[in-house]
Amino acid sequence: MDLHARRADSFGDQAEAYAEHRPDYPVAAIRWALEPLGTSERLEVMDLAAGTGKLTAGLVAEGHRVTAVEPNEQMLSELVRRVHDVRALPGHAEHIPVPDHTMDAVLVGTAFHWFDQAKALQEIARVLRPGGVVAAMWNEHDLDSAWLAEFDRLSSTSVESQRQDPTGVMTHPSFGPVERRTFPHVHRRESPEALVATVNTHSRMLVVDDEERGAINEKMLAFLRTRPETSNGPFDVPLRTEVFRAVRVSE
Repeated sequence: MDLHARRADSFGDQAEAYAEHRPDYPVAAIRWALEPLGTSERLEVMDLAAGTGKLTAGLVAEGHRVTAVEPNEQMLSELVRRVHDVRALPGHAEHIPVPDHTMDAVLVGTAFHWFDQAKALQEIARVLRPGGVVAAMWNEHDLDSAWLAEFDRLSSTSVESQRQDPTGVMTHPSFGPVERRTFPHVHRRESPEALVATVNTHSRMLVVDDEERGAINEKMLAFLRTRPETSNGPFDVPLRTEVFRAVRVSE
């Protein structure tokens, strides 16, 4: 199994930790993603590669009818345990298990980079109604924060993030121009250990060996325990949520 595939497949054993420690998505980002639909009515929305339901829960809270599609059985089971009033289906972005033209929107939270994008976009176009929306979003650390920028440097591993700007890869004849917007967000953490636990749910940490992971964890904890922003009690981790959206054109 190549490294990309290993990373994509690394989350299942950490499903409970992922659900516990990963951030949710800001309501403003969800609403902007769906804005081209121009309606406040209840929509048929798919959360594709839904994981443990971090984005799913936000869509349900907004009152939409949500179909969550996730390939990993452990992640999907955790989603079903934590998020109610959602149709949860096993499936892949390249083989979406719903009929043609049945979705108003397909949203992807911190997962689009794992797809075979050409196949996935073809499938997303198939399941969307004309005028429907595809949107991909990512939560990332706001590196304008000095302490967080230094923390990110200390948390580097021998396997680094390689997420590309999706504006180009989301270009597809079935969709109009890709629009982009960034939203401020925060992730509340109760302790330095909780933030380290969050980092340990990232694939770049999951696929390194125990020795490397342990050494990085020690560095992260030592740093967080000495910083005034993070050493005493709960603290907020500043995030930026990047959203990319495009509209399904008519046949």
